Amino acid sequence: MDVQTKKTALRMFTYGVYLLGMKQDTTYNASTVSWVSQVSFEPPLVMVALRNDSLTLGMVLAAKGFTINLLDSRQMEMAGKFFKQATYQDGKLNGHAFEPGAQTGAPVFVDAPAWLECKVVETLGRGDHTVVIAEVVEAGVRDERATPLVLRDTPWQYGG
Repeated sequence: MDVQTKKTALRMFTYGVYLLGMKQDTTYNASTVSWVSQVSFEPPLVMVALRNDSLTLGMVLAAKGFTINLLDSRQMEMAGKFFKQATYQDGKLNGHAFEPGAQTGAPVFVDAPAWLECKVVETLGRGDHTVVIAEVVEAGVRDERATPLVLRDTPWQYGG
């Protein structure tokens, strides 16, 4: 297999860009993620793949829950602020207001057009990422006309 061809093909997949919010004990954090998908209607399940060596994976596994905050196509700057560990100050993460999720306490960003609150039900560790499968326990929509931010429309690449 040609490595560059494989990389190019995998980067052509369509990925959204989301903020994954988490709360472990009294610590809030959020990370920009793109490997997210719905995997079941009933029960409502989603999956997210997280790097094995990330703080994000450790917090998600310890807290057993997280939020997925959908971003609008005009929120690329917001997404870019969460490539590194977030800073909590004055009730905000990296300057963005949030509310704690009712089920997990994880951040639900007030500027996100839609969000899911999820509880971890299973994990599968293979390669350099762990797939976390979680049940959707709460959801909200603030702007159903939002156009989701997709990785292809950014200068970033993740995959291949």
